Amino acid sequence: MKNNIDNDEINLREIFTFIWQGKWIVIAITSLFAVASVLYAINQPNIYKSEALLAPAEQDKAGGLGALAGQFGGLASLAGVNLGASGGIDKTQMALEVLKSRQFTSEFIQKHNILHDLMAAKTWNRETNTVMYDQELYVAEQNKWVREVELPFTPEPSMQEAYKEFSQIVSANKDKETGMVQITIEHVSPYVAKHWVDWLIQDINATMKQREVQEANKSTEFLTKQLEQTKIADIRAVLYKLVEEQTKTIMFANVRDEYVFKTIDPAVVPEKKFKPKRALICIFGTILGFVLSLLIMFFFSSIKSFYSKL
Repeated sequence: MKNNIDNDEINLREIFTFIWQGKWIVIAITSLFAVASVLYAINQPNIYKSEALLAPAEQDKAGGLGALAGQFGGLASLAGVNLGASGGIDKTQMALEVLKSRQFTSEFIQKHNILHDLMAAKTWNRETNTVMYDQELYVAEQNKWVREVELPFTPEPSMQEAYKEFSQIVSANKDKETGMVQITIEHVSPYVAKHWVDWLIQDINATMKQREVQEANKSTEFLTKQLEQTKIADIRAVLYKLVEEQTKTIMFANVRDEYVFKTIDPAVVPEKKFKPKRALICIFGTILGFVLSLLIMFFFSSIKSFYSKL
């Protein structure tokens, strides 16, 4: 036991001696990385995150089409109408998938004309509340894209490029336990982040409402044709009920702006930055430099020891 303790003391002493012999290498490399990490951290723009908490605002289908499916599913099938499952579709999850889709993102970017704020924003001026753009990418005074790229890319970013960039700064997640949905946006401007969250909520509600109304109108048109073609009283009763449910769907959609999501906690303009964590960047950069200096010392020591044995 004593021998083990003595060996540990000898090994630690050798390590400290080894480090002390190369102290100037350690100091030089560690200092270099420390200064570089400080410069890197200072040059990183502040990123602000705005978020909103939403609750699903789904219509209860249990007493509507779901009940009809249980009562008159057989009769409806005779008329060529499929009432579907009583469980319906999870509109919240569908809305989240639509929100993350390429089509919705492209339409969102074009509708609100945010391509320059998305792809060329560099910093934010707090005093004037204006976004400063990278002059090598976009000249705001001329509203012109000047970035230098190779084919098939063009100076103005494509919607595919914009979609990739937008996907990195937007987050829409559903809590499995509570069902609540949180939508967040990260941007160099806290005001831009807040506006984009508000626009996302408005647009996804409007998009899902429009889809539902279009589907209900098509269903109503189809059911009306089926009514004209059948004379069986029971089937006509089912079809009338279905038309009534579709009419209710259209009515609810037209009177509710928050069709899929109800805002519980709206987005606000964040006062404090979300990232970067400059202190952590400096600490990790310094530690990385210290570790790298030790590895370099051990590497050259191993080479020296190898050639000395030849």
